[in-house]
Amino acid sequence: MEANVTTNEFLDPVLAQLRAAPRRWLVTGSAGFIGSHLLENLLRAGQQVTSLDNFSTGHQANLDEVRRLVGEEAWSRHTFIRGDIADLASCAQACDGAEIVLHQAALGSVPRSIKDPLTTHRSNATGFLTMLEAARTAGVKRFVYAASSSTYGDSPTLPKVEDTIGRPLSPYAVTKYLNELYAEVFGRCYGLSTIGLRYFNVFGPRQDPNGAYAAVIPRWAAQMLEGSRCVINGDGETSRDFCFVTNAVQANLRAGLCEEPEASNQVFNVAVGDRTTLNQLHGALAEALLRECPALRVEPPQYASFRAGDVRHSLADVSKARRLLGYQPSHDVRAGLLEAIGWYVQRARQTV
Repeated sequence: MEANVTTNEFLDPVLAQLRAAPRRWLVTGSAGFIGSHLLENLLRAGQQVTSLDNFSTGHQANLDEVRRLVGEEAWSRHTFIRGDIADLASCAQACDGAEIVLHQAALGSVPRSIKDPLTTHRSNATGFLTMLEAARTAGVKRFVYAASSSTYGDSPTLPKVEDTIGRPLSPYAVTKYLNELYAEVFGRCYGLSTIGLRYFNVFGPRQDPNGAYAAVIPRWAAQMLEGSRCVINGDGETSRDFCFVTNAVQANLRAGLCEEPEASNQVFNVAVGDRTTLNQLHGALAEALLRECPALRVEPPQYASFRAGDVRHSLADVSKARRLLGYQPSHDVRAGLLEAIGWYVQRARQTV
């Protein structure tokens, strides 16, 4: 599946900065969705990258796709380690020589954490602490990690501002908040420079549409392409700030390179700053698919009960990331869908 390398006025200057001064990076969760995009962009920009994954949710196919897209010369600058982030020896091996860590490895999904809180804790809490300790011991200069908008919990405040959070609504949210606490303490006690990125509903190519805990956009795209009705939990007026993966890549690279002292040991929202209801999302996704497949018949959605642990509305204030990281989202939800839709269609055709 080929992906277009398009001009991006906000990401391209960061990639140019990387090319001018190559560094040694570690990407955890590199066989996963966001991790594989980080790996791809770093290798395109001439960086030396070690990556770590245990394939609990990631896929070898994602690494294979990155290899095809970047070419063998770039791929030769990549060292892959199959290991678990809860294993200190694997983390130490991965951190050896790394200047900047982009820690993406985790078990996502609120429903999964409600069903199996112990496994979620092992990966997202124990694994996070193990990675922090390995990075500290190895002398890593910057530790950037995937935080989550779930940390806002039951706070009714909109838009979501980093300093105002509520009570967590799921074991997953607890682990993600714990990550932020540990990162802050490691900065205070050991001088490790950390930056947390609170992702808001990131979507894009390589996001797995299968399984009980698949994210809504790839799952709905697959269902629409096979002629099935999509299930909307609740009345469809639940809203989210959907963020295309290229925005998340930009935020990670800016956080890794940021030299603004005030940005260190902080957390930042990574989103667009716009709200889309699930009903609107269903319509926008159908519209994007019909552009690619004009003969497709998209069935109307069916509605089910609200899902336990979900927040009703989510909308990010990204002004802090703009000010301290220079973050500028390049894709809103519709632009992201149009860029991703070809990948969803290709994947559906390959799995028929």
